[in-house]
Amino acid sequence: MGLIKLKNIKVYAYHGCLVEEKKIGSDYRIDLTVKADLTDSAASDKLSDTVDYVHLNKIVKEEMAIRSKLLEHAAERILVRILDEISMVEKVTVDVSKINPPIGGNVEMVTIRRTKKR
Repeated sequence: MGLIKLKNIKVYAYHGCLVEEKKIGSDYRIDLTVKADLTDSAASDKLSDTVDYVHLNKIVKEEMAIRSKLLEHAAERILVRILDEISMVEKVTVDVSKINPPIGGNVEMVTIRRTKKR
């Protein structure tokens, strides 16, 4: 077994329930951890034997580009696509963080975490 982590994927997106969020958008940070059997790739040194983190990054960016009211919804779409498209992945955890959320206070970010497994 092994873990592949993508940390601090930065995107600009338009998630939120407020009208301003739909118009103005915000910065987001996504952290992703996938669990998979990396035994074959460790021995073979072949990309085809591992989880391609370029593919993971592409899924995150595409799903974050689809507007959602809730971060939980965007996270769920990311989880579902990873499990649907990458059969080697046994478990995936995603943290979706909104940087400087408009919540009437000095808050660096708000984060939700979701996990799914086969």
